[in-house]
Amino acid sequence: MAEKVLFTSESVSEGHPDKIADLISDAVLDAALEQDAYSRVACEVFTTTNTVIVGGEITTKADLNIEKIARETLIEIGYTDERFGIDGRTCDVQVLVHTQSPDIAMGVDASSDTKEIGAGDQGIMFGFATDETDSLMPLAIEMAHSLVKRASQLRKRNAFKWARPDMKSQVTIDYTVPNQPRIDTVLMSIQHDEYFDKEAFEAFVSEEIIKQTARDFKLNDSFRILINPTGRFVVGGPHGDAGLTGRKIIVDTYGGAAKHGGGAFSGKDCTKVDRSAAYAARYVAKNIVVAGFAKKCELQLSYAIGVSEPISIALDTFGTETVPVEQLLHAIRQVFDLTPSGIIKMLDLRKPQYKQVAAYGHFGRNDLNVPWERTDQVERLKEALAIYEVAGVGQ
Repeated sequence: MAEKVLFTSESVSEGHPDKIADLISDAVLDAALEQDAYSRVACEVFTTTNTVIVGGEITTKADLNIEKIARETLIEIGYTDERFGIDGRTCDVQVLVHTQSPDIAMGVDASSDTKEIGAGDQGIMFGFATDETDSLMPLAIEMAHSLVKRASQLRKRNAFKWARPDMKSQVTIDYTVPNQPRIDTVLMSIQHDEYFDKEAFEAFVSEEIIKQTARDFKLNDSFRILINPTGRFVVGGPHGDAGLTGRKIIVDTYGGAAKHGGGAFSGKDCTKVDRSAAYAARYVAKNIVVAGFAKKCELQLSYAIGVSEPISIALDTFGTETVPVEQLLHAIRQVFDLTPSGIIKMLDLRKPQYKQVAAYGHFGRNDLNVPWERTDQVERLKEALAIYEVAGVGQ
């Protein structure tokens, strides 16, 4: 019997300990940008049983009440009872923040070439798009996000009895038959009250969350379902596991379907190319796919600290390109300013907008009007390619 062709991605809810940390980090960033668009922020959060520690480097003119921001974020998520793992009203909040290193600031402020600012660090970043879904995201991660997002929304509306904030999902897609993806397995682990009706709880998760999501995606309704496989998930949140900013980088991006450069996003202002260049790479890849130049596109960018221009730009279309990759690279260079300053202006990254993407993915967010998800450069790409062909560049 032939092996199935399977691929799996996972997601976590806003109540997962690592996501709590991401949300607080980005809430601090947004608060700083609200008052000072040129704030330099590298905010890291650690959560454990009834405790939040906020550290990092922040240089800003903003007057920040970081303790209040942390508490309000926890309460908004739903952590209002110590039994859940943390209570935003009573937990211990420690703030250990200092200003940005002058050595890093010098590299950002004084670029080695003519552009306005240099990259805030070295590194490699990837952006990806695929026509597999309407959002141009891989199917497995898109569905995994939808599951925990739906479960969290039902919990907040008091429609999901016994559920607590900490949740995880995992989706396995069967690609054995080309162009006919099917759900193979859906796993959900959902924190719940100590005393609950296990049968009713699992029936609700199966029908109202998992099967309804499958219907929303117009996929098969017969597949393996696993709900809280250990049989019990009462101890959760920061009490069940410590949380750290930036520890869910694959959840934040493409669910493992594309490469990752290793840098996290949350708590970092737009001078950090870990964040801004990853957003730009997604923006470029998405416009290429929408323009019809490839069905699948992965863009890599690399930077050196203090240097504005990318060290390299690499493109992989996985054999799906409709024009030569060399021409696409030329068009990218003509249309997109991929210096840190150019990215910031192109995607309007100095405004507060980051907490809203800290959970349920930074990409494919059709529910939000984030600039890096727009496809407004399609015509310019087509024009650049037409000019390339007429001029016979590279011949």
